[in-house]
Amino acid sequence: MNVLDEALLWLNDPLTWTRRGGIIDLGAEHLAMTAIAVALAAVFAIPLGAWLGHTGRGAGAMVTLGNATRAMPTLGIILLLAAGGLFGDTATVVAAAIFAVPVLLANSYEGVRGADPAARDAGRGMGMTGTRVLLQVELPLATGLIAAGLRTTIVQVVATIPLAALAGGGGLGQIIAFGMGTQRYGQVLAGGMLVAALALVLDGVLAVAQRFVTPEPLRVDTRRR
Repeated sequence: MNVLDEALLWLNDPLTWTRRGGIIDLGAEHLAMTAIAVALAAVFAIPLGAWLGHTGRGAGAMVTLGNATRAMPTLGIILLLAAGGLFGDTATVVAAAIFAVPVLLANSYEGVRGADPAARDAGRGMGMTGTRVLLQVELPLATGLIAAGLRTTIVQVVATIPLAALAGGGGLGQIIAFGMGTQRYGQVLAGGMLVAALALVLDGVLAVAQRFVTPEPLRVDTRRR
């Protein structure tokens, strides 16, 4: 029996899915860790990126810093946190949140900065303050690009969370780690297939959501381009 046959046999076992600590439980934990990591990154990066796009103050330095964090290996961050006494899901969520910041920061910045100048001037002409222009004009026009950043970030974090198993964490990475430890390579392949399938399904769902939140005129402009 080859590795692929072993993976399919393992995946076709109902107990593999339904038992305590099985695929369903680990998948739910995987999604929860992803949601927390992306939420932490979004709370920091989206407001900061939007403010920088609105004011232009220190934008170059912040975006450069954000891109520099992308070059930091997530596994290295997890190991550094583990060396400092932070293990398991918490270490992975923190590392994944750091990993998620650059895309959200850059997309928020570019989305607000690229808002239609005529719409911005119209808002100011109506007596809007700078904050109201940002919240009521620029951010609505930037929703498509911000949603695209969230979509990309979520898929990337889903693919990164399996590293949690290396720090004693949960999620679908446990399947891969256990398979490697016991030399059951069919289980390793099955774990990889599950992570890939989860990422693809989420990407499809988020593509629909991205289109839904993008204002109709911007959808027309995108199709024309």
